[in-house]
Amino acid sequence: MIRIFRHYIPKPLLYLGIIECLLLLAAVWAGMTIRFTQIGMYDFKITDYVAEISAFVVTVYVVMLATGMYQLEACRDFRVSLLRLVVSMFIALLTISVILYMVPDIALWRSVVLYALSFSGLGLLVIRYIFLHVVDMQQFKKNVLVLGAGERASRVRNSGLGHGSHVRFANFLKMADQETDVAEAARYETVGSLKDYVTENHVQEIVVAIQERRGTLPLDDLLDCRMAGCAVTDSTSFIEQQSGTVNLDSVNPSWMIFSDGFGGGNSADLFIKRLFDVSASLLLLILTLPVLILTALLVKATSHGPVFYRQERVGLGGKTFAVMKFRSMTVDAEADGVPQWAKKNDARVTTVGRVIRTTRIDEIPQIFNVLKGDMSFVGPRPERPFFVEQLGEKIPYYHERHRVKPGITGWAQLNYPYGASEEDSRKKLEYDLYYIKNYSVFLDFLILIQTVRVVLWPDGVR
Repeated sequence: MIRIFRHYIPKPLLYLGIIECLLLLAAVWAGMTIRFTQIGMYDFKITDYVAEISAFVVTVYVVMLATGMYQLEACRDFRVSLLRLVVSMFIALLTISVILYMVPDIALWRSVVLYALSFSGLGLLVIRYIFLHVVDMQQFKKNVLVLGAGERASRVRNSGLGHGSHVRFANFLKMADQETDVAEAARYETVGSLKDYVTENHVQEIVVAIQERRGTLPLDDLLDCRMAGCAVTDSTSFIEQQSGTVNLDSVNPSWMIFSDGFGGGNSADLFIKRLFDVSASLLLLILTLPVLILTALLVKATSHGPVFYRQERVGLGGKTFAVMKFRSMTVDAEADGVPQWAKKNDARVTTVGRVIRTTRIDEIPQIFNVLKGDMSFVGPRPERPFFVEQLGEKIPYYHERHRVKPGITGWAQLNYPYGASEEDSRKKLEYDLYYIKNYSVFLDFLILIQTVRVVLWPDGVR
């Protein structure tokens, strides 16, 4: 893992992204060379077209991010890569066409764009095939030694054994008089010198996963390893890096106090976030006005009741506000007055409501909440006070999610299917805490871009 702007990115994906970015540069250069040669411009200088080349590369690359080309499923299945690549090239063509229409000063001819996209598509196919079928991914995996064999060690193992994992476990070492949940663990005393063991087995990181550390933690041995260049990490931080979550089963107040992050962002970050929220809200209101009008007419024409649905939610600092959405359920959805979780294939959802939920169109009116300042585009999803009170009593650190503004989209929405239970809320909180801990403008950008993937390939919409 490489940490960029406080967000963990797997090395293979970073290398893949750099290679594909270079390919896009080569593709647009080749497209320009062919077209200019065809019309007799043999003496053109590539340096005169920096803006045009940059516009092409950035647009195509952002579209690839948005369509999920760097998600796990696309990086391990060539068919998924192929499908998303075709979609990416089509969306990129439309996007570049709009940019060229709106900014005519960019001298990127349509013929050059077609050449460049053709070369890009073919080149990306070759790179993805090599990446999936030729490159030995084991060489990118970090060799990890785990101190401990109990429940925490088991959670560490589970976080590092999933598809797309970027670690390889050298061993698990059971300390004296410690519980054993990892059957293959060896006893610590049998390895001799920890430093020698680390050197001989090319261990790059030691994860301390001992439940009770007092009197059992080999501090001198760990110090020797650390001074020799081997990283030493606690189990909670390791799971955070691997899964993009703050694991509630192992986290404690001292870890949250002493670990980096949880600052809520500096003044510059918060200013940029608010500036983006206001600017993007105004722009989206203009762009989606036809969709808003059409949806309002359909909701009104197909079911009895108001077009918009206002509901009390808990926001920043625990203060409540009225969230605004297109009504997607019948007006008597909660006739008994008791709040209910949404269900799969919920009978309360109208025909039009099911469509606008699947496409996320029902969320568009929340732009008014963003303009008002109650919400942001990115943040934890706001919950109803009834559920917040219940979940706050049962789930540790639940109220910490109210340290930041709630959002229309967020880290939890990208990584966890739609949840409608206490266990789902617990898992989503782990993602929310990761976002709060590692907040940056860069992470917001990644979440916004990848939200397009959720719209294109919905998962768990109810």
